[in-house]
Amino acid sequence: MASSADAVVVGGGVVGASLAFHLASRGMKRVVLCERRFLAAGASGKSGALVRMHYTNEPEARLALASLPYFHHWGDVVGHGSSGFLQTGMIRFVSPDNEVKLRSNVEMLRRIGVTTTVIGSSDLRALAPYWRVDDASSAAYEPESGCADPVATTHAFAARARQLGGEVRLQTEVTEVQVTRGRVTGVETTRGAIASPVVVVAGGAWALPLLRGLGIQVALQPVRIQVSVYRRPPELAALHPVCIDGINEMWLRPEGPEWGSTLVGVSQRQEISDPDQLPEGVDAGYVQRARERLARRIPGIADAPMRGGWAGVITITPDGKPVIDRHPEVEGLWFATGDNGTSFKTAPAVGRALAEWITAGRAQIADLRPFRAGRFAEGAPLVGEHEYGEREAEYTQPRGVIVG
Repeated sequence: MASSADAVVVGGGVVGASLAFHLASRGMKRVVLCERRFLAAGASGKSGALVRMHYTNEPEARLALASLPYFHHWGDVVGHGSSGFLQTGMIRFVSPDNEVKLRSNVEMLRRIGVTTTVIGSSDLRALAPYWRVDDASSAAYEPESGCADPVATTHAFAARARQLGGEVRLQTEVTEVQVTRGRVTGVETTRGAIASPVVVVAGGAWALPLLRGLGIQVALQPVRIQVSVYRRPPELAALHPVCIDGINEMWLRPEGPEWGSTLVGVSQRQEISDPDQLPEGVDAGYVQRARERLARRIPGIADAPMRGGWAGVITITPDGKPVIDRHPEVEGLWFATGDNGTSFKTAPAVGRALAEWITAGRAQIADLRPFRAGRFAEGAPLVGEHEYGEREAEYTQPRGVIVG
């Protein structure tokens, strides 16, 4: 194994793997990805992996839109493996008092190039015949959206990075980022030191100690989230769209063999202090609560058997948006954190934008300035003009762990 690199990426989730691929594809010869356990071991492997453009703020929507071609044309854009993308279309429900905001957000999304529209009850019934839709007079619809396989996506990025000359070191925890006279000089790992002029920390909740040691002044809170899978009865076997349901505070997608099950996440977040103590199984109380919530949208699933579930940990920020930045005082140090449970779908563009910034001096595919760490100290959180105020989608003011 090399003891030096042109760049070290910390974290083997989908963002880290995307970045490793993009750095290697831009000609960086020695890219080393370090992962403390295995690929997609953290939030990425537990992701619902919705691929959708509907955001209430333009910067994230632009990242999602720039990422969409990767999922639609993985073989051409990445060149190895598969993301497992399934184009189901996406329905976005909001509460009746948010319907004006929904229309404004659809206008914003259409302006930047997203294929989306506001549809009414008859269209909803045609798209999802066995759903209950009488609680919404309208919804947003994206025909090009859907869902993917988060583990396959992460592995495909990493494998292509290897093909391009990169190195992926599993079971290799980065314990320290080494800095000398205001410059990154490398990292210390559980398998030895790696000298490098560029380090990017993209390790999710497990990277908080590293960020703390580097003086990153952002409130970051790890939280446990859960999902459950329910096997639909045969009469509901037809494939259904993915959905973010603000009325019932949940999201859902097809799952399992022949897509005959439905995966659902309902609004619930449990703050935790140590992600290594995360209970990865789903709680019994959550199983019943999720089934009851899902049955509000799909009545025929009320008596469906539960076929699995799991818990994962995400990291939230005060404004519910990610932090992607270069360290203000340490040359050669970048970081991407605060996934807020929504960073899977934007990971391709985030990896490319960071690679462009590192190799060319600025991000070209998307503007990363709205995601700067200093926005909180500036009193300028990233808040969309027409946010819906839904807890799961826009988590605000966590009690927070100050990293720094």
